[in-house]
Amino acid sequence: MHALRGISLKLGSVVLFVIMSAMIKATAPHVPAGEAVFFRSFFAMPVILVWLARRRELRTGLKTSNPLGHLWRGLIGVSAMGCTFAGLGLLPLPEVTAIGFAAPILTVLFGALLLGERIRAFRMSAVAAGLVGVTIIVWPRLTLDAGEGAALGVGLVLLACIFRALAQIQIRRLVAHEDTAAIVFYFSLTSTLLALCTSPFGWVLPDGRETALLVGAGLIGGVAQILITSAYRFGEAGLLAPFDYAAMLFALVIGYTVFGEVPTLAMLAGAAIVIASGVAIIWRERQLGLRRGKGRAGMTPQG
Repeated sequence: MHALRGISLKLGSVVLFVIMSAMIKATAPHVPAGEAVFFRSFFAMPVILVWLARRRELRTGLKTSNPLGHLWRGLIGVSAMGCTFAGLGLLPLPEVTAIGFAAPILTVLFGALLLGERIRAFRMSAVAAGLVGVTIIVWPRLTLDAGEGAALGVGLVLLACIFRALAQIQIRRLVAHEDTAAIVFYFSLTSTLLALCTSPFGWVLPDGRETALLVGAGLIGGVAQILITSAYRFGEAGLLAPFDYAAMLFALVIGYTVFGEVPTLAMLAGAAIVIASGVAIIWRERQLGLRRGKGRAGMTPQG
């Protein structure tokens, strides 16, 4: 029963994060990415604070012994979120989602480089296959007739994947001494303040529709973060992590119905390879007994 509840919470968070991304994408033609990050982070904080208060974890959520570590996590996460939001304005929603699945694959590589984790042949093969899948997805966007901004969009989303992988590494360091609630709260706080620093670089006054979408994205993002954090209280990481890839299905549906985005065969084929590689890595980590549930609970699909 607990496992089923964890899966339900995880799927709920996946759906909400895709909806949030669609709302950000709808404002992207007019609203700069840094401004979107501010709204996403600022309006998530009240939701998170209410959640912590209801759970009587407010003191835990505000307590930290490593403020510099949270600052680094926030800086990396804001960079990832900003690149993702900018990429949403240049690429279809399903494509951004598919390329984003490269982040867990890169996390394996960074785990070896920065944390000294061992990568055996099986996981190395899965990483290589995943990178091939990403190449299949992005290659058509790198041609001369791909359209204005397509290559830039690919570069931004790939850069976001690198930042997200680095954020996951930082979270693994933080969870050794910090509570997950503190990681969630201080990420929203630091990302709000850091995003505010981008205001001199071209913020605009959004109209009523855009304001509603941005505020809604922040509130939904806060709820989604609570759901994903709660999910890992009821299920192990190895059980819940594969459900991240359900985002592809929801992104395809929303991309087609809301934005009229028709996926290409190359994108679908590449996404299938990346998803298969990611699931293989998760399965292998479960076999090896690697415990990363708390780290995943502090992550978002944007960083």
